[in-house]
Amino acid sequence: MSQKKLVKQLMKKLDKLESEREKLIDKLGKALDKLELKEATKKPAAKKSAAKKSPAKKAPRKKVAAKKAPAKKTISPPASSGEA
Repeated sequence: MSQKKLVKQLMKKLDKLESEREKLIDKLGKALDKLELKEATKKPAAKKSAAKKSPAKKAPRKKVAAKKAPAKKTISPPASSGEA
């Protein structure tokens, strides 16, 4: 193939990819708009229900007895028997 044909093919592919990219961006924008609308409608209802609920009481934690590590025995240097 000549270089001109290769360049034309690559340009067509590039144009196609750019148009697909734009379509995806539009879809994402629409999806975000829908999510924002859903959140906007949910917020007032959530505020009312949150005001009615009483805070949940936490169960007191049980104290776990800390395990004591056995005391390490220190090794004292042997008494020097050479000095008399």
